[in-house]
Amino acid sequence: MSMAKRNEGANVNSDINVTPMVDVMLVLLIIFMVITPMLQKGISVDMAKVNNPTPMQDADKEDALLVSVMRDGTVYFGADKLTGGVDTLTGKVKDRLTNRTNKEVYLKADARAHFGSVVQVVDAVRAAGVDDLGLLTEQKKSAPSGPPSTTPTGGQ
Repeated sequence: MSMAKRNEGANVNSDINVTPMVDVMLVLLIIFMVITPMLQKGISVDMAKVNNPTPMQDADKEDALLVSVMRDGTVYFGADKLTGGVDTLTGKVKDRLTNRTNKEVYLKADARAHFGSVVQVVDAVRAAGVDDLGLLTEQKKSAPSGPPSTTPTGGQ
C-alpha cells in the first residue's frame, strides 16, 4: 500500500497584490490635494525676506488677528477684503479685541506694497488700541558661501 501525498504547497500564490495599496494611495493623494490649500491661513502674500526674522508662533494660531496688505494696496482683515478701505479697519479690530486679554495683531505686507499703504494700516491698527503689532517676514534664502577670504579684517 502506498501513501497518497498531497501537494498543497504548489497551489499557493506568493505574488503581492498591489491593487488595494494603489487604491489607498490614490485616496490619500486626493485627500491631501483637497486639504493642503485649506491649511493656509489668511491671504497669500509675498512677504519681505530678511536675514534674521523673529519667530512669531502665535501668528499661526487659529484666533490670531491677521491684517494683510497686498501689492496693489488692497487690505484684508483675516480672509475678508476691506471694502471701505483702511478707515473701516480700526472699527473691525476694536470689535475683535473687545474680550481679549492678548491685544496682538500681525501684519503681513507684500514686499512690493507701497510704503504709504503699510503705514496707513499700521496707524489704523494702533488707533484701535493694539498693544503689540507684529510685522511678519520670511527667512531669506542663504546663498552658498564661497571660500574664505584671504584679506585681513580689522585694524591695528
